[in-house]
Amino acid sequence: MGRLDTDKMDAIMPIALGLWMLGLISAIVLYVPPAEGFADPEAARMVIFHVPCAVIAVVAYIISTVYAIAYLAKGDIARDAKSAVSAKLGLAFTVLATLSGMIFAKLEWGSAWNWDPRETTILILVIVYGAYFALRSAVVNTTVRARVSAVYNILACVVMPYLVFVLPRMLGGLHPTDTLSHRGGLAMEYRIAMAAAIVGFVWLYVWLFRVGVRRLFMK
Repeated sequence: MGRLDTDKMDAIMPIALGLWMLGLISAIVLYVPPAEGFADPEAARMVIFHVPCAVIAVVAYIISTVYAIAYLAKGDIARDAKSAVSAKLGLAFTVLATLSGMIFAKLEWGSAWNWDPRETTILILVIVYGAYFALRSAVVNTTVRARVSAVYNILACVVMPYLVFVLPRMLGGLHPTDTLSHRGGLAMEYRIAMAAAIVGFVWLYVWLFRVGVRRLFMK
């Protein structure tokens, strides 16, 4: 019965997720107005996708690290696999955040890449987690790979908040840092749409994580 329920959930989840994302995109086009204070008021809509991608990337890296710590504590290779899947999704969402940020930067500042501190730190983050997968590919022994990857993952997660939250605020730059927290920031329509986007991207992460883990154990 449990297996049937799982299969039914796996079949329903992508359909429901697709409908949610379709509704979100429709709302962004029809409900969310152009934002004042931007060089291109229409470009502000990109923030609705950009910020949730960055948020889910951070969440994925943290979950990956939790599984890495669990592997070191228990030695269960399944937890190493789940750690790797979550890290892969974190890297994918980081790339999506980078690309959406580049589109916004091109529209708002005239250049897709300005070496703004936040752009630079997210590039470093991509390199850090890209190196994690290079390390996994280089080590053949399963146990050694899992142990070394777990240690590297923990160290990467220690560095990650500094790159995402601390250093960009210390150095300033073009990228706004208080758009969400400032009372005069984004309009309520943007906040509602962004909350819905975060829900959708969390949903997407959960679905992709389940699919990724299942494929690993079906090999």
